[in-house]
Amino acid sequence: MTDVRVAAKGRGAHRTIAAALAAAPAGATVTVAPGTYTESLALTRRVVIEPEAGAGTVRLRPAAGPAVTVTAPGCVLRDLTLAGDDAAGTLVRVEDAAGLLVERCALTGGRVEVLGSAAGTSAVANTALTVDGTLAPELADPVDGGGVLVLDGARLSGARGTALHLVGDARTRAVDTVVDEVDGIGVVLSGQAVLLAERLRVSGTSGSGVRARGASRLLARECVVRGAGRHGVLVEDEAEAALTDCRVEDAARSGVRVGHGARGTLTDCRITAAGGHGVEAEDRARAVVRDCRVERPGGHGVRAAGAAGVLVAGSLVADTGACGIWLGGHAHGTVEGGRLYGVREHGVAVAGSATAEVSDTAVTEPGLCGLHAEEAARLVVTGLRLRGAETGVRVRSVTEEPSELRGCTLAGQRRSGVELGPDSAAVLTDVRVTGAGGAGVAVDAGGRLTLTGGTVSGAAGSGVVLERGAVAEVRALRVADCGKNGILVGEAVTGSFDHCDLSGSAFPAVHVGKGAEVRFRGCRVFDCGQDVGLADGAEPVFEDCAAVRVRTAVLPALSDRANPPAAPGPGTGGAHGDAPSAKGPGAGAADLWRQGEPEPEPETLEDLLAELDELVGLDGVKRDVSGMVKLMQTVRLREQAGLPAPPLSRHLVFAGNPGTGKTTVARLYGRLLKALGLLARGHLVEVDRSALVGEYVGHTGPKTTEAFHRARGGVLFIDEAYALVPAGAANDFGTEAVATLVKLMEDHRDEVVVIAAGYPGDMERFVASNPGLSSRFSRTLLFADYSSAELVSIVEHHAQRHRYELTDAARRALASYVETLPRGAQFGNGRTARQLFQAMTERQAMRMAELTDPDSAQLMQLDEQDLL
Repeated sequence: MTDVRVAAKGRGAHRTIAAALAAAPAGATVTVAPGTYTESLALTRRVVIEPEAGAGTVRLRPAAGPAVTVTAPGCVLRDLTLAGDDAAGTLVRVEDAAGLLVERCALTGGRVEVLGSAAGTSAVANTALTVDGTLAPELADPVDGGGVLVLDGARLSGARGTALHLVGDARTRAVDTVVDEVDGIGVVLSGQAVLLAERLRVSGTSGSGVRARGASRLLARECVVRGAGRHGVLVEDEAEAALTDCRVEDAARSGVRVGHGARGTLTDCRITAAGGHGVEAEDRARAVVRDCRVERPGGHGVRAAGAAGVLVAGSLVADTGACGIWLGGHAHGTVEGGRLYGVREHGVAVAGSATAEVSDTAVTEPGLCGLHAEEAARLVVTGLRLRGAETGVRVRSVTEEPSELRGCTLAGQRRSGVELGPDSAAVLTDVRVTGAGGAGVAVDAGGRLTLTGGTVSGAAGSGVVLERGAVAEVRALRVADCGKNGILVGEAVTGSFDHCDLSGSAFPAVHVGKGAEVRFRGCRVFDCGQDVGLADGAEPVFEDCAAVRVRTAVLPALSDRANPPAAPGPGTGGAHGDAPSAKGPGAGAADLWRQGEPEPEPETLEDLLAELDELVGLDGVKRDVSGMVKLMQTVRLREQAGLPAPPLSRHLVFAGNPGTGKTTVARLYGRLLKALGLLARGHLVEVDRSALVGEYVGHTGPKTTEAFHRARGGVLFIDEAYALVPAGAANDFGTEAVATLVKLMEDHRDEVVVIAAGYPGDMERFVASNPGLSSRFSRTLLFADYSSAELVSIVEHHAQRHRYELTDAARRALASYVETLPRGAQFGNGRTARQLFQAMTERQAMRMAELTDPDSAQLMQLDEQDLL
């Protein structure tokens, strides 16, 4: 190999790099002495240019035009700095059929341009390239045409328009390369160009991070696109992008956008904090999101419109500003094995004529509906697991084919589990709805329901509600423990109910409205006060139906029947799997179908007061609560004696700093009131401003009412209640929440206890903000900060619960350490104690890991060295 030297002086050295190139034979290495060289180079034969004294010692500035133009294959630039004067101009140009390797170079102040062949002769070969391709053969001899560029450890910065532009059938591989500080798009692909990227990092672009157009291909692995001023990755026309184990972060618009007829495949990627949507597909585009995490987008997690298609498989979509997945137009989406949580609006929403196929997917606590369909859209759902939501599955679309739900579980919806809008249709098979705050399944006027198997249990409203003119075909459904009717049939409803079991309804198990034409065949009613209620003029048909343990029965008792109806057999999705069977041949009707689990043993006042007394500190609070219990016991005695009860407000203000036990005492207070017989359930519903206040006019009242009704029979605990009335905000929606609360507290004064909690000074302002509050919150409990000794006791309490023991030295060190903690606004009281305990156990675990065979005493012991 021939070496050619460039230096300002010295025998045999060329004074310029251009002169050295002119003298260098093919395959030569040109070594350059330190310095700044102002010249424009043309690489017309295979050469290597590198600094004599190492990276950063040679700086090349273009005299005119590009600093380097490459027309030969197999050229190398190594450890150089190229600095252009025109950020919008070309700094390095790789011509057709040329090849350039750029190793550890810094290229600033212009773009790198790789040109394709005029005839696009390498376009077909480009389609066979994979992300594992090195481009080494093409770099040495690009016989198919089109320029070839390999960037290895390079940095491209300070360009305007784009930093790297691939044209025609050009090919580029970028490894461990950085593209940043670009006034425009970081990387642009067009024509049939291909970019193979591995550990490429693109950041600080005012436009999109990477843009693929035409029929180009972007194949990327372990790359990062961060802080793009528009989209993170933009794929258009008929281009293709395949991203594997990549991260797209903080894009101002969509994280990944695929439009026109392009295709985008994301595998094991993380799309985080996009200002718009996480992943977006438009027009005829196709997007695949597999084993990815899409988190914290400002808009939808995944959005498809036009005639686009998306597949979301095994992926997490979380903390979205709008819907988890939204489909519109004629889009088609498939969601398989997904997880959606923290979604601000609907988990999955479809509109227009879109279709969503959802299978084996979990949706947790969306802000609105778990699944929502409107206009002419359709849902096909299998194996959905939905927890929380305002409404579980809501269908408000009119389609030729009904939406379908099969094998789904819906739990804890604030309103209905399943809701069909006017003239909408759905087929439900083996769907389980539990704990709905309203109806289990609700069908609006003209809606059409086909329901086979499954259960509706624990609904606060009716199990199944059919509004006027609805049509229903229901078979083998089990309805249990509903707060109103088991099945409520409105006026002019038509349909049939075959082999259904209803039990434990607070209202008549079946209510039939006027003019309804419905038939009940082989149905059974258990453990209700009344089996059937009929409106005037209602004439339902009951065939082979029976009542068991019903106080007021229209249907014949099961023991009176010669041939009682059989439970639906296996495979029908009926009640056979949940209802207990008879004890044996000849068992009587009184021993059949005992519903649910046995009631828990009632808690006694003595046990609950003892539990209160065991809490660390809180002496004043304990005295106040014990005194209120005695007062309420006296009220109960007066009522039992037929004497009028004195006026008594059970609503409380808990004033104290964070971590002082307010929530714990509130939970105990509810259980105490239940033990006294003053509350039906005694449960605690914890809310804050976000759970009560809406974002637009008319939204706050319903949200507050919904939260209040969830607490009926128990305690509504409003944390940081003062946030409902921000200081200096005259027109805040929080005042509507307060007004709604005041009215609900009056309307349901014997059903709900409200506890408002927060800082002492702020709670005074809260109570004074509305006359209705000051009259209802007449008692305030002050929660003092824990003393140092009490904090040590809390740590010891956590240790005992988890079977740890503090040594005497650890106890002394802990007491000394706690004394030094600043007691400012950020002090966490009991939370600080819990965090201290957790930190000690973590340090102890690290210490134990260094021992060969620690015994049980060592594993339980927390020493002073675990504190620091």
